[in-house]
Amino acid sequence: MALEDANLTDINSDAEGKRTWGTKITVDGTSYATSLFWQPLQNQDDPFTEVGEASEGILEGADLFCIKPGKAPQFGICVSHEGYKSGENVAAVALATALSDRSSFVAVFQTDKGWWYTCVRNDIILSDGDMLFLNEEDAKNQFISMLAVPDWGRKIAPAAWGIEETEDIELEKLMQRGLHSKLQKIKGLRGAKLLMVIGISAVVVFWLLSNIINALFFTPKKRPVIVPVQPKIIKPVVEKAPEVKPWERLNDPSRIMSECMAKIEQLIKIMPPGWQIGNLNCTPAGVSTSWSRQIGRLSWVKKALDVSGIQFSYRTFSDTGDSIAAGVSLGKIVQISSPPLKSPTELREILNDFFQGINQNVSLSDGSYTSPEKNIYRFIGFRFSSTYNPEVWSGLLTKFSGLEIKVINYSPSTNIWTYEGAIYAL
Repeated sequence: MALEDANLTDINSDAEGKRTWGTKITVDGTSYATSLFWQPLQNQDDPFTEVGEASEGILEGADLFCIKPGKAPQFGICVSHEGYKSGENVAAVALATALSDRSSFVAVFQTDKGWWYTCVRNDIILSDGDMLFLNEEDAKNQFISMLAVPDWGRKIAPAAWGIEETEDIELEKLMQRGLHSKLQKIKGLRGAKLLMVIGISAVVVFWLLSNIINALFFTPKKRPVIVPVQPKIIKPVVEKAPEVKPWERLNDPSRIMSECMAKIEQLIKIMPPGWQIGNLNCTPAGVSTSWSRQIGRLSWVKKALDVSGIQFSYRTFSDTGDSIAAGVSLGKIVQISSPPLKSPTELREILNDFFQGINQNVSLSDGSYTSPEKNIYRFIGFRFSSTYNPEVWSGLLTKFSGLEIKVINYSPSTNIWTYEGAIYAL
């Protein structure tokens, strides 16, 4: 299962309660952080504003970040209590810069901690393109699913998997060639802000020293003035606000499903001559897809996108001009409170019975989220594929309280919709 948007703080666990993803690997004696959440960087001169906003919104609680330079600058964020440390090297940046001669690649490396999956498209590390799987099968499934996307500059996988048109490369040699970017604290003072604080501090210290010298040597002594002692005022203790539970601030699932369907339907109507659209992936952050050239020209697809009337959040051509990746944002998504009603055991039984009743295969998994206050909230994750669109499934899924829709994927070539999400439990 892909790591999506703000779910890095979700501790995905198997049936035995063990976490299924890791945060670091060791390559040639050097520790590297993995499984960061990546976002495009708009302002390279002052990245801290964007990083701060992401730590308060997209990945709430994130306190560490790093910058990936290059043609498409990005920042990655993570949460220290998941096992990350300030000053640690970042694996995705080292690999992306080492393979900068190819704008797009998908790879899996067997490491000391598990199977590290990376995916870079048009010089952009995808939001779910940096994941350390502890289970080999999960990594292999994720890699194979991305092979359906055309025009990869490189496909790297363990030789033992026996996948055609892939190469097995030593990770040690690649990491030696890459740029070593390190995790930094998000709240630390940097650049102009730090210089401003130092300057103000210097002025204050100078003022204090001047007043002390003046009082000691140049000010005539005055007779002490006795004033009555003011009664001590004890400020009342301010009680800490109660923690917001994850289900008290969920993106409205019915709105997510309707917006995903509407945006996907708009994008698949764009049919440039000689170009073919790939799979479309929708999350609360928006819909992303790509077109690959068959016999057409770059100017044709560019014109088709220009006249579509769609406001794209980004459009990026490959170096060869044979593919273009694009994305659109969803409309306004309100947040709702949808408290859980069942225990994990009861919810699993109800879900299995529900999907059996409609003859639909489904994959269920136990999971939990640990809040900054160290409270644990449990949920049942689900994933299934169907020929029915989100409009059909919306009425069926939204009857479950505590529902969170994480990913909706659509394959135009097969007309298959894939749904991933979670339902919180008591």
